[in-house]
Amino acid sequence: MPLVNGGKIADDSFAKLAVDTPLPESGDILVPAERFLGDAEGLLKRAGKVGVIWPNNRDIDELVPYLGKVAAVALVFPTFRDGRAYSQARLLRERYNYRGELRATGQILRDQFVFMLRAGFDSFEVKKQADAEAFMQTAKRYSVFYQPTGDGRITALHRRMQLRHSEGVGT
Repeated sequence: MPLVNGGKIADDSFAKLAVDTPLPESGDILVPAERFLGDAEGLLKRAGKVGVIWPNNRDIDELVPYLGKVAAVALVFPTFRDGRAYSQARLLRERYNYRGELRATGQILRDQFVFMLRAGFDSFEVKKQADAEAFMQTAKRYSVFYQPTGDGRITALHRRMQLRHSEGVGT
């Protein structure tokens, strides 16, 4: 599956492991939540970055103690109509200040890409190469938004206020 990271098609350094897949001695790994929680300390001690695949029906609070140690959190969209991973992403970015890679996986549609960016996702596993290319273009298309979120982008109101201030209007 193509990976879009930082608005560009990227190689995925993470090997996805199932619950029962033997652990490689080194290298970056992405493991299911149940495997991670069953041996978090052991996984975090090995060479390479560790990421966790977090289902949208699992409480994000279980992951909070490890947020400073995991390199990536992959939130799952089992269907395009199920938006719980949006809420999880916003919690991770805004409440828990998670700054690692936040990856969207599962049923991701082109229409949802901007909303996912706004929720705090910075990488996306897509099904087709054409989707990856479309996502890259979408990321560049929008630069200002009306609603504030935890993605760090300035809102239209704040941008307008900055422009006024720099022009000396209203001071």
